[in-house]
Amino acid sequence: MSIVEQLEAAGEVFSPAVRAALLALEARVRELEARLGLDSTNSSKPPSTDPPGVLRRGKKPTGRKRGGQPGHPGAYRALLPSERVDAVVEHRPLSCDHCGHSLRSALQVHGWGRHQVVELPPIRAHVTEHRLLVLACPACARHTRAHLPPQVSPKHFGPRLSALASLLISRFRLSRRDLVAFFSDVLDVPAPGLGTTERFARESAAALRGTYQEIRGVVRRSPSARVDETGWSLRGKTRWLWASATEHATLFHLGRSRSARDLRRLLGRDYGGIVTSDRWSAYQIYPHRQLCWAHLARNFEGLTLRGAPALAFARAGVAECTQLFHTWHQWKSCGTSREDLALQLRPLRARFARLLRRGLRSADSKVAALARHLHKHADALWTFTCEEIEPTNNQAERALRRAVLWRKGCFGSASGHGLIFVERLLTLSETCRQNAVNVLDYLTRAIVAHREHHPAPCLLPAP
Repeated sequence: MSIVEQLEAAGEVFSPAVRAALLALEARVRELEARLGLDSTNSSKPPSTDPPGVLRRGKKPTGRKRGGQPGHPGAYRALLPSERVDAVVEHRPLSCDHCGHSLRSALQVHGWGRHQVVELPPIRAHVTEHRLLVLACPACARHTRAHLPPQVSPKHFGPRLSALASLLISRFRLSRRDLVAFFSDVLDVPAPGLGTTERFARESAAALRGTYQEIRGVVRRSPSARVDETGWSLRGKTRWLWASATEHATLFHLGRSRSARDLRRLLGRDYGGIVTSDRWSAYQIYPHRQLCWAHLARNFEGLTLRGAPALAFARAGVAECTQLFHTWHQWKSCGTSREDLALQLRPLRARFARLLRRGLRSADSKVAALARHLHKHADALWTFTCEEIEPTNNQAERALRRAVLWRKGCFGSASGHGLIFVERLLTLSETCRQNAVNVLDYLTRAIVAHREHHPAPCLLPAP
């Protein structure tokens, strides 16, 4: 019951105009209070926008102490193989632990204990000086200076150091000034200028051109893709960073807008796979979709903040989402067929349809809009029951999270070259992580190939 209705029940009388104005103001206050309560746990807002004090939803308390439980197998650091060991130091006991007799002349028995210590040696960049000798011709007496051989780049920094600099900027989110300090303080290299750090970035982006095209082709041919987007900045102007995550590759694209035009530039105009995403309208250009249930659960949580008109609907929606994920995780642990999953979810699917029909008649505009959209795209809620996909696009959200942390530190890009560097380095880092490829080694080889005017090495195995 609204405050106006409570006052009327207490005997207050309002004219129709005053009553309508009070109801409108009450609805407006409820809307603003709901907005103030939105965060990453009950909306699509990223965790990076949360104010201090927001608690993430964790696992329900079990009443047990933290750490390993009785009967849990211990976890120990495995010894590295012998070929990975750089030095061996043998230690002999001096006397017997049992009788105290000297062991100086004792014979060694079979077997020994092993203990490995991993340490970082003093780091100092390797510097090679190429001296170009000048010789006098015995015939004409003119001077000729030697040229650098083809395998030696005219650049002042080697490919591995250039690759490391690019990864420190992107994957490990160092600022350009911190990168300069890292060179001088850790690598004992004369500090390069900020312009040199930009040349590192441009060279890496150019070296990854073929790799980026290779990954884009793999993503566009994939049978399914999880897609999400977040904001970026170019000299203070808004840009959008799109991410498409598949089983073996993740593709990033920086576009001008959040529209279908840039989505097509990410996945292609004729993408025929299943797109798992939130409810943003741009994704409707693709016919085969799966709506993200994690986004939907947060939408229901957000509706609980709107009070009485939406509360019953929102709580019922949260309960159905919780039950769906419980059924999904149980099914995954059992490993049965998708037909069995669809059978288990049939009662939930019927209850959810009834909930949406009730929401269509709600007096709350947000509830009615959500129910109307879900009712219209009801089939896209249940694609995962018959296709080899998951009911969320969490993989794309996790990929974007690293990009958001980078954006918060660098405040976006300052040029078009910077945008290319961002999308190609993010694409490389995430795809290498998915395929257990050492990103520094691969980027080094790509830069070597670029300097020698060769194509970049293949990153992904042939299908």
